[in-house]
Amino acid sequence: MKLAVGIAATLSVAAPALAQDLHFPMLNYRTGPYAPGGIPFADGYQDYLTLLNERDGGIGGVPIRLSECETAYNTERGVECYEGIRDDSPLVIQPLSTGITYQLIPRVTEDGIPMHTMGYGRTSAVIGDSFPWVFNYPANYWDGASVAINHLLEQNDGSLEGKKIVLVYHNSAYGREPIRTLETLAERYGFEFNPLAVDHPGQEQGSQWLQIRRERPDYVIMYGWGVMNAVAIQEAANIRFPMENFIGIWWSGSENDVLPVGDGADGYTALTFHGVGTDYPVYDEIQQYVVDAGMAAGNGDQIGSAVYSRGLYAAMLASEAARTAQEIHGVAEITPAMMRDGMEALSLTEERLTELGLPGFSAPFNVSCENHGGSGAAMLQQWDADTGTWSLITDWIDADRELVTELAAEDAAAYAAENGIESHCDM
Repeated sequence: MKLAVGIAATLSVAAPALAQDLHFPMLNYRTGPYAPGGIPFADGYQDYLTLLNERDGGIGGVPIRLSECETAYNTERGVECYEGIRDDSPLVIQPLSTGITYQLIPRVTEDGIPMHTMGYGRTSAVIGDSFPWVFNYPANYWDGASVAINHLLEQNDGSLEGKKIVLVYHNSAYGREPIRTLETLAERYGFEFNPLAVDHPGQEQGSQWLQIRRERPDYVIMYGWGVMNAVAIQEAANIRFPMENFIGIWWSGSENDVLPVGDGADGYTALTFHGVGTDYPVYDEIQQYVVDAGMAAGNGDQIGSAVYSRGLYAAMLASEAARTAQEIHGVAEITPAMMRDGMEALSLTEERLTELGLPGFSAPFNVSCENHGGSGAAMLQQWDADTGTWSLITDWIDADRELVTELAAEDAAAYAAENGIESHCDM
């Protein structure tokens, strides 16, 4: 049965009728096994766009229209959602799933609709020459693997020779993304690398952690999602694995991952490419214009959580790209093609972050035709079970962008040759 696009919210303010609004669709999963992660992201995305409508009247005087389609993190349903909105001038597709991303790359390329896979998706989309309609700034999965290793190098006086590092990963396109990068880094730095797959949804991990207990690795890196994360952290606590030596990717660093484990999760760490908590002026404005006005998304109980902040960040980047597109083309009512130009020219400075009420929230970065991936930098956050909060324990750590770009360029070139894609950046 064809999945209909559900319009969960139309965000508007009193204004003269315009020929066009700015359509920002969301491919969400508020249901299904990964809903605990999908809900806060969707709430953060919606609340930020509501803020822009209520405070500013939209972007450049044009109101924002937000539509929502439920995917339940199912790839087939995600494709159906896309087919239902593709003719409704969507300015940017946010699939929120690596599996859906892979299916939509050829479709958005053919249709001329930009897609943003923030911190997920196909890593080689960082190469804008081969993926002109796909963006994954500010960081990707290979950046995350590199940042984790660079952090461990700092913790070990620059040497990982003879160390054992295990990757516990979701057995999907998402989880398998960092394997090649970590294999390459293992050869470079002399550590033993062992990847251990966990099948969906991730509730059964006894054999993997029995192997970890037996082999006693120095560090565990996790690329997990949903219930898999909490189960893994509980298993690690059961075998008394040092939580400070357990590093999750950013999708393995939410409150949902640690709260079920209680005190056993204390000290667990995860990567993040944005700030944590609500100590930013934008949250006061969300309180004033969104929460107090009775317009908060969902139950309004996710504000300030790790994945809520990520959804907010995604909406901020989308709105800034739209603003950039308006400036480039000198019109307020932009098309998807104009939006792509804005995304490719996006420049996020610390000055602009401060203006947006998010000082220090993100590492500044520039997007270009060649680089659709931003800075690649990330920080480490650590869980304090006593206070029930995340705190940042490092400054920004750079990825080895030379290595990441080299690996990505190989994959992107093969994709371009296979699909007959001509050079975009030379045009």
